Amino acid sequence: MRSSSSSSSAGGSAAGMRRRSDSVGGGRGDGGSDDLSRYSVATTTASSAPSDRSSASRGAAAFLDVFRSCFAPAEASLPETSFSDDFVSNPSQQLSQSLSSQGSTSGSTIESKRSAKSLYGPNKNSSEREIPGDRQFSLPEIQKATKNFSPNLKIGQGGSGTVYRGQLSDGTLVAVKRAKKNVYDKHMGHEFRNEIETLRCIEHLNLVRFHGFLEYGGEQLIIVEYVPNGNLREHLEGLNGKILEFSVRLEIAIDVAHAITYLHTYSDQPVIHRDIKSSNILLTNNCRAKVADFGFAKLAPTDATHVSTQVKGTAGYLDPEYLSTYQLTAKSDVYSFGVLLVELVTGRHPIEPKRHITERVTTKWAMEKFAKGDAILTLDPTLEATAATNLAVEKMYELALQCLARKKKNRPSMRRCAEILWSIRKDCRELVKATASLSEAAHMEQSRK
Repeated sequence: MRSSSSSSSAGGSAAGMRRRSDSVGGGRGDGGSDDLSRYSVATTTASSAPSDRSSASRGAAAFLDVFRSCFAPAEASLPETSFSDDFVSNPSQQLSQSLSSQGSTSGSTIESKRSAKSLYGPNKNSSEREIPGDRQFSLPEIQKATKNFSPNLKIGQGGSGTVYRGQLSDGTLVAVKRAKKNVYDKHMGHEFRNEIETLRCIEHLNLVRFHGFLEYGGEQLIIVEYVPNGNLREHLEGLNGKILEFSVRLEIAIDVAHAITYLHTYSDQPVIHRDIKSSNILLTNNCRAKVADFGFAKLAPTDATHVSTQVKGTAGYLDPEYLSTYQLTAKSDVYSFGVLLVELVTGRHPIEPKRHITERVTTKWAMEKFAKGDAILTLDPTLEATAATNLAVEKMYELALQCLARKKKNRPSMRRCAEILWSIRKDCRELVKATASLSEAAHMEQSRK
């Protein structure tokens, strides 16, 4: 439920270089300026060219075991201990131990997917657990929760509507997305229904949780969980008064990778988000990431020759191959994720029109610096360039370069992105420990003298 225009600029790609291996749920929501870059382009183009199947192998039980670790309640998954590094070094051993503890060594892909649904505690057949979107709301109830849509509770404003913070009668904090009342905007109505249908079939710790919706008397409302700590873009700009440390940024990248991998691989039907960007990444109080805003989301086409009639996304994050062919695949989300990785390192917007012409497209500028061996020069100036940070920047750019490949067939799956990021985190932690040990030894030696 966002505004759309006919603009079609997209972020640059570094495919020609050598390979070196707004939110719904919280914060200020989508700013008006950010919405201006989102658009929908109508076309009648048809094509029969095959496209690569981008969803990761759904029967990969080893990865599923690790995935279960992110399905625990939020308080049980802090950034420092959220995922086992053992998976990177010995995935088969972890798989064996997990299956042994369950008393089973077999299972179908369907059962594996079902097991990936128990994300917030009890199973779906528990009478105590709310099924996403199953709650019924009335207009008076939402009016009371938002104090009749009080301007003081407004947390987001976009071209397609306004987001309000509210509190239900049982004390639950929610974010209410209220669509603009425009009976002539058919696209807005389609986006509203599309977001509801998508939210109903997904549930993951790193996705904003869906409570329900209401369509009554000209009102179109979507009610989701309230995420209190703003969005990633605000944090990168320092609007919350604190610097987002690099280790936290890496954790956020891992959280987002988990969320998108779930959408592509473990949801009932693969989902392509189509609008992965920093303003759609919400942060909890302990800086865990939750992907929000499914207005542009689309169920992955089952036909490899499927051509979209509309290109949707945000300038700077858009997959150039999707722009040119209108063929949508999960690899379009991978491209956007590559842009996000560069954004996390640099702190810059994907497009910086006020900078020198060589730096206006952030991904192009950063990848050129990386190719020259000067990746660390692109680091957000608010961060300290430690040895561990230097290592992480190099490895994250190696991954970003793959994600930003012009051809989707050359991009990794989101599952592979998550695995690489886990490995980067593991290497960085080991380097930090080694550096600390050397520093302590040097200090003790100096004390003896």
